[in-house]
Amino acid sequence: MTDNEFIEAADTALEATYEEPMSLDAYVEMLLDQPQLAAHAPKYLLDAIEHAGTRTVLEEGEETERYRFFDDPWNDGEHAILGNTAVLNSFVDDLRSIAAGRGKAEKILWLDGPTATGKSELKRCLVNGLREYSKTDEGRRYTLEWNVAGVGNEPGMTYGDRPTADEDDWYESPVQTHPLTVFPRSVRTELLARMNERLDDHIPVRVEGDLDPFCREAYDLLETEYRRDGVEDLFSAITDEHHLRVKNYVVDVGDGIGILHSEDEGSPKERLVGTWMAGMLRELDSRGRKNPQAFSYDGVLSQGNGLVTIVEDAGQHADLLQKLLNVPDEGRVKLDKGIGMDVDTQLIIISNPDLEAQLDQHASKQGQDPLKALKRRLDRHEFTYLTNLSLEAELLRRELTDQTEVWDVNTWDQLETRIREPVVITVSAGDEVVERELAPHTVEAAALYAVVSRLVESDLPEDLDLVEKALLFDRGYLHDGDERVGIESFDFDDSAHDGATGIPVTYTRDVIADQLYEETDRFHEDLDVDRVIMPRDVLDAMAEHLIDAPVFSASEATEFEERVVPVKEYIFERQETDVLDAMMREKRVDEETVEEYLEHVYAWAEGEQLENDRGELVDPDPLTMKVFEIEHLGRFDESEYDGSRPNEDVRAFRTEKIITALNRHAWRHRDEEFRVSDVDPREIPVIRSVLGTHDWADIERTFEEFDPRQWADPPKNTQTARIKAETIRNLQEMYGYSEAAAELTSRHVMDQVSYKWG
Repeated sequence: MTDNEFIEAADTALEATYEEPMSLDAYVEMLLDQPQLAAHAPKYLLDAIEHAGTRTVLEEGEETERYRFFDDPWNDGEHAILGNTAVLNSFVDDLRSIAAGRGKAEKILWLDGPTATGKSELKRCLVNGLREYSKTDEGRRYTLEWNVAGVGNEPGMTYGDRPTADEDDWYESPVQTHPLTVFPRSVRTELLARMNERLDDHIPVRVEGDLDPFCREAYDLLETEYRRDGVEDLFSAITDEHHLRVKNYVVDVGDGIGILHSEDEGSPKERLVGTWMAGMLRELDSRGRKNPQAFSYDGVLSQGNGLVTIVEDAGQHADLLQKLLNVPDEGRVKLDKGIGMDVDTQLIIISNPDLEAQLDQHASKQGQDPLKALKRRLDRHEFTYLTNLSLEAELLRRELTDQTEVWDVNTWDQLETRIREPVVITVSAGDEVVERELAPHTVEAAALYAVVSRLVESDLPEDLDLVEKALLFDRGYLHDGDERVGIESFDFDDSAHDGATGIPVTYTRDVIADQLYEETDRFHEDLDVDRVIMPRDVLDAMAEHLIDAPVFSASEATEFEERVVPVKEYIFERQETDVLDAMMREKRVDEETVEEYLEHVYAWAEGEQLENDRGELVDPDPLTMKVFEIEHLGRFDESEYDGSRPNEDVRAFRTEKIITALNRHAWRHRDEEFRVSDVDPREIPVIRSVLGTHDWADIERTFEEFDPRQWADPPKNTQTARIKAETIRNLQEMYGYSEAAAELTSRHVMDQVSYKWG
C-alpha cells in the first residue's frame, strides 16, 4: 500500500464502524425491524460468541464442537485459548441459561484454575471478540447522549470541569446506559413485547432498570424546564433530537467492559463504581445535594455496565465479592446514600486456586459460614492444564515464536505433521545474530513430557502406560497389532483429575529459552551441528531443573523426573522410524498399488466387477491380490493358495482385516456415495504397515553390506556411505530435517542400533 492507501483504508474502517447519531424515533423504528440490537448484557455476550461460528475439534479422544470466538480469529489467534473446550462450552451453556432467565440469573461465573491454563487469554478473547462484534451490523451497541446547553441557568452537562461551550456539545452516558431506559416502564414493557413478537430467537430481549444518575440529571433538568413552560408533550420535548440522541459505540475496556486488575487499589466503592470529584462537587453542588455530574464513574461496574464485568485475580479482591452479591439479583449498586444506579452486566471472576482456600476458611462452621451465600452464587468453571499432545505442542510453539494461527486441521496425520515439525528461532549471541534450530520432534518431546506429567496413573489399565494414555487422549485410538482400539474401550475412572497439576508451559518455555543461549560441545567439519537443539537436550534439561524450580514441591519434582524415561523411549522410536523410512524410501509401496488391491478385495467380497482402463467390466484379479498379500504384506506364502485361489486363512484375513475396515469407513460416511478410492489406506492398520513401517531386519535383508557402526564416518565408496547420503537427503525431503539435524538424529539412532547389530 502507498501512504494514501493506508489512510484511505483507515477511513473506510472507521466509516464501517461508526454511525451517525440518530433520534430516539429512528432508534425505535430500527429496533422493531432488528430487535436483537437491543439485547441485554448476557444475551449480547452469547450472540457475540455464537456469531463467530463453531468448528469440530478432537480433545481427550472425543470430537466436539468448539466456538471459534475462543480462537481469537480477529488477531490471527494471538490470544486463542487452546483446549479446555468442554469448560468453555459449559461457560456458554451457563450464559445461555442466564440470558434466558432460566434459574441462573443470580450466578456469578467463576473461572478457576492454575496459572498458564488460559484464563487470562479468555479475558483477552472477550475484549477482542466483543470489540470486533460491536463493529458489525449485527452487533451494534447503542447508548444515549445529551445536550442541555442553555437550558435554565445550569452550566450544562459535563463529566469534567470544563463548561459547556454551546448547544452543539453532547455528553454521552458515562456508563453506556441502554437507550430504552429513557422510556417510562409501562411504555417500555409494551415496546419490548412488540419487539419480542418480531424476534427470531427463543430468548426474549429484556431491558430492566432506569436511566443512570448522570442521564437522570439531564432528564430531570429538561423535564423541570419544560414543565415550567407548560409544554404538553413533555416526553417528546425532553427527548427531542436537539437534546437527546442515540449513538453507537465500539465496545472496549471502559466502554461496556469493566476489568478490575489485581493491582487496582482504592476503597470498595471506588473500585466498584467510582468516586466523587471534590472540585466538581464544589462547582455543581446545589441546594445541599450531591450532583451525579460530579461522580467519576470509573469503577469496574460502571465501565462494564451494558455488557461484562471481569474481576481479574479475584483472590486479590476477595473483599469485594460479597459486595457483588446483590448485583446479579437486584441489578443495582449505590453511588452514595440516596443515589443508586441500575446495572446490566454479566459478572465474571477469574482466580487461581488460592481463592478456593479463602472461600473455604469458614467451611467447618457449616450453617454459620459467613461466605455461604457467596459460594452459592459462584458458578465454577475449572480450567486445567492441557492433556492433548497436539494442543500442548501448538501452545509451546506459540510461546516460542510469533506463530499464533490456530491449527484448524481435521485429521490425525495433519496434526502429527504439525507436532513433529522443527522450529528455527533467531537469537543474538554476543555481537552475532544466529539461528538456532529445534530439531524435528523437539517440540513434540517437550510437549509430551509436560502432558505426561499431568496425567494420573491410578486409572491406567495394566497394559497401558502414561505415554500411551497421552496418545489415546490426542488421537482417540491406539494400534494393537492389526486392530485399532478406540478410547471408548478404556475406562479412566480418575480422568477428572487429569490436568489438575503438572509441568506448566511457562516452565517448558523458559527451559528451552535457556537452551537457545547455551553452547554445545558438538562439532562437525561441514555442518553447524552446534546450533541444533535435539529432543534429548530439552528433555534432560527439563528433568534436571525440576528440583530447582520453585513452582514444584519436592515430591512433584521427584515424580515428574521419573516420568521422563518413557517419553525419551517414545521420542527415540519416532526418530528411529524417521530414519528407517528414509533408508527404505525407494522400497515403499506406492498408494496406487495399495488402492488397486483394496478395490479388488472389495469387489471380490461383494461379488461385483471392476471397470478396467478400457471401460470394460471385469472380475477382480486373484493374482493381483495374491501378489500383494505375499510380496507387500508378507502375511502369506504360496502354500496358502491353490494357484491363485486363497485358502480359508487368506479369505478370513481379507474379510476381517480389510473388508471390516472398509465397511467401517462406509458407515462413517453413510450419507455419501461410498467409493473405495475415498478411503485413506492409512486408516486400515494392516495396510498402514506397508506404507512406511520397516524394521532393522528389513534393512539387513535389503542392504547386506550395511554397517551402522561406520555411520559417523563411513569409508568412501561403501554401501554404508551411499545409504547415509541418501538417508540424510531423504530426511530433509520427507520430514523437514535440516542437514545438521538429520546428521545428529541418524547418528543417535545408529549409536543405539550398533549395540545389537548382527
